Amino acid sequence: MSEENAEELKQLEAEVKLLQAEIIALQQQRQDSWENASFQFRGQMQDALAFVCGRTQDLEETVVSRLKEEVEELEKDLKLQTQINGICLNSCITKTLQSRGQEVVHQVRLSGRSSELVFQVEFQLSELKDGSRTERRIRDLNLVLDSSDLLSLSSFLSRVEETRDLLLFFRTIRSYSEKCDDRTRTFQHFQEKFPSIVSLPKGMTFGMPSEVMTLNHPELPGCCFFIHWCVDVSTGGAVTPKIQLLSKIPEKALQLFPSQPAGGGAAEAFQSLLRILGPEAAIESIIRAVSLSESDKLSD
Repeated sequence: MSEENAEELKQLEAEVKLLQAEIIALQQQRQDSWENASFQFRGQMQDALAFVCGRTQDLEETVVSRLKEEVEELEKDLKLQTQINGICLNSCITKTLQSRGQEVVHQVRLSGRSSELVFQVEFQLSELKDGSRTERRIRDLNLVLDSSDLLSLSSFLSRVEETRDLLLFFRTIRSYSEKCDDRTRTFQHFQEKFPSIVSLPKGMTFGMPSEVMTLNHPELPGCCFFIHWCVDVSTGGAVTPKIQLLSKIPEKALQLFPSQPAGGGAAEAFQSLLRILGPEAAIESIIRAVSLSESDKLSD
């Protein structure tokens, strides 16, 4: 090998060493950048950086584990929200109907329940972007309730569909369901406590339960009292329970308990008891009056 070739070889070797040193420095720089970014970012951003930087080892297992944790947290949040607001959503289906310029229109269908009241809400959601602002409007609102007590809700539902006030709808059906649950618990309580006196003619049907509880003494056929408990909803969303005492008493039966709140003055006396004692105590007073005697085998 000539001296000229030997000198050229030395120069090439020196350049190779310089390149190797530069590569090592760049690798270290990339490593430092990754560690700094990992410190600053979490979650999906950190996963993306790991992928870009080539650190994919065990990434899939880490992502799956993290997703499971996030799903568990979301389930806990959903359960808590359901307990707080009384509304449980079973499904939410969204379909884009049109996307034109700055406006996007979605078809949204929600289904869920509030206690035993099952509902379905369907509407169009229009999103109009104006710079950094987004204006959303609801139109073509349609409400469907699976309830046997739609008469007291029909005017309210029509009003909500007209005003497109979803917040009022959810707030009102929650209050309505709570009042119906109070009625159900009270009726069931007295049916269990006074089985020989109390009966529920229509039973507890799917959806909303019976509005009527019957009181009769087994030794007085044809003599009945009826507790009629309805829940009215105004067009503005005000929920009001109305409890009335109705009677069906033969003349001969009236002679057996002239001093009891029965007969012609029973309804008025019951309303007075409601104002003073509240529903449960007032109803129990009527039940004990119908029993005629403390010797009846009624549960304490």
